[in-house]
Amino acid sequence: MPSLRNIHKLLDPEIRQKNLRGANYWLRGLFWDMMRPAASDPVFLVGCSRSGTTVTYETIAAAPELLKFGYEIPQFWDGLKGPQNNGWHSEAAGAEDAEPEHRDATFRYFYQRLGLGRVLDKTCINVLRLPYLYQLFPQATFVFIHRDGRDNISSMIDGWRHDGHFRLSKFLGHFPETVAISDGEFTDWSFFLPPGWRDYNRASLEEVCAYQWMTANRMALDARKLIPSAQWIQLRYEDLFERPVEMFEPVFERLGIPFTAELLAHCAGLNTRPTSIVKGAPKQQKWKDHNPEAIARILPMIHPLMLELGYDPHD
Repeated sequence: MPSLRNIHKLLDPEIRQKNLRGANYWLRGLFWDMMRPAASDPVFLVGCSRSGTTVTYETIAAAPELLKFGYEIPQFWDGLKGPQNNGWHSEAAGAEDAEPEHRDATFRYFYQRLGLGRVLDKTCINVLRLPYLYQLFPQATFVFIHRDGRDNISSMIDGWRHDGHFRLSKFLGHFPETVAISDGEFTDWSFFLPPGWRDYNRASLEEVCAYQWMTANRMALDARKLIPSAQWIQLRYEDLFERPVEMFEPVFERLGIPFTAELLAHCAGLNTRPTSIVKGAPKQQKWKDHNPEAIARILPMIHPLMLELGYDPHD
C-alpha cells in the first residue's frame, strides 16, 4: 500500500499520465514479444548537426504515411552501441557492431511508442552509424542532407555557445578525461562525439566544429558506397532557399508517397518558414555576418571536402 506521504503523487496529473504511458509501453512491449508482427524498415534522415536536418525532417514528416517521434532519440541508439558500452570510443558504430537483437530492440521500441508502420527517424548521431544501420535494416531508405561547410560550421560554433543547450554530458554523463576546448572555455562536447574526439580536447572551437563537420560528411559519403543507390537520397541545404518544391517532390516520389497539394503547399513555403533556435532565420553565407575570422582560419581544413560536396570555397 502506498505511503500516505506519497499520496499526492497519485493525484498529480503529470505523474498519473507518466505512469499510464509507462503501462501502455509495457503492454505494447509484451504484445511485441509474443507476436513479433512484421515491420517495415525505417527511413533514416541524417546529416551533420545544423545542416538543415530539422526542417527537412518536418517536411518529410508532413506525410501521413510515416510514423514519427517529433524528437531525436540518441539515448536509445547510444544504449545499443555508444560511449558507455564501447569504452568512450565515440558515438559512431560500424557494421561489425550490428547484432540481431539490436534490430528487434529497435522495432520493439518503435512499436511501443508509435505503433506498427514505417518510421521516419531523425537522430543526428546516426550520420556516424550508417554502415551499422544498413547492416541492421538492409531495406531502409537513407536521406542525407549536407550544407556548405562555412555556414554549417559557423552555425555549430553558435550552437556550442548557446547556453549549453547541446551539451552531451546531459545525456552521456561525465567525460572520462579533461575537456578544455578553446583554452578551457568548454569543458564538455556538444552535438555529437566523433571518432578521434580526444585529439581535439584542447583545440580551438572552430577546429572542433570543423572536425565534426568533416567527420560527419566524410562518414556519410563513405557509407554511400555501401548502400544501393535506390535506397540513398542526397539533398543540399541550399536548395531550401532556391528550389524547395523541386527539392522535395522527388524525395516523396522515391519514398513512394503521393506528392499531394498539401505537401506541395508545405514545400512552397519553406524558403520563408525555416527558423533557428540559435541565431534567427537561416540564410546563405550567414557565416560572413557571424564568425568570418574563425571560418577563415579553418577554411584550409575543409577545402577538399567542400569541393567533393560540390561547393566553391571561394565564392
